[in-house]
Amino acid sequence: MVNVDDTGRGATRGSGNQGAPLRRDARRNRELLIAAARASFAEQGLGAPLDDIARRAGVGNATLYRRFPTRGALIEAVFGDMLTGTLRRGAEARDADDPWDGLVRYLEHIFATLAADRGTNDLMTTGIPDIPSLDALKAHHHETISLLLGRAREQGTVRGDVTTEDLLLALAALGRVVPAVVTVAPDAWRRQLHLLLGGLRAEAAAPLPAAPLTPAQLAAALGALAGQE
Repeated sequence: MVNVDDTGRGATRGSGNQGAPLRRDARRNRELLIAAARASFAEQGLGAPLDDIARRAGVGNATLYRRFPTRGALIEAVFGDMLTGTLRRGAEARDADDPWDGLVRYLEHIFATLAADRGTNDLMTTGIPDIPSLDALKAHHHETISLLLGRAREQGTVRGDVTTEDLLLALAALGRVVPAVVTVAPDAWRRQLHLLLGGLRAEAAAPLPAAPLTPAQLAAALGALAGQE
């Protein structure tokens, strides 16, 4: 089936951003939609209503759906550069001379990304279909963790019984808590990440960065987490 896109030309339904270069007003609409979606996703998560995003951008619903036929297409347009950058960080970590150092720096980047806003956290910690670059990143992420952990085990810097699945599960659990924690202590995730990683070490624990949460901060963070479910 064919519909008319913002350029005034025929376009195959579902073609999204493919095809001829956009006319100036169509390009502006696309940029407005991406900016509005980025702000809405940051505030509300990736479930933000698409109709609200269109209103925020000052365009009609039909324009949004012509430019982005699926939610996945819009999400990829918003987060594509971030996903590419994270994949690049994983490739750099694999090339590290010290696999433990490479693993720590890579995971610090991942968690700094998770702490950026709610939409980014949703993207990285939940399963969302129709986002090819996200699928590629998740596969690369799994392989990066496995390679670095394997090399670190061979060097004797991590305990020999730790598996890739052990670490991925722990990281996933910590990742979902990050949005709540940053509301009370923006850098607290660093302490928790290093506590987690310290448990993998075969040698004596290193000093932890950042201060621990106070009881009140912990209660506030858990309350915020409950409010997001």
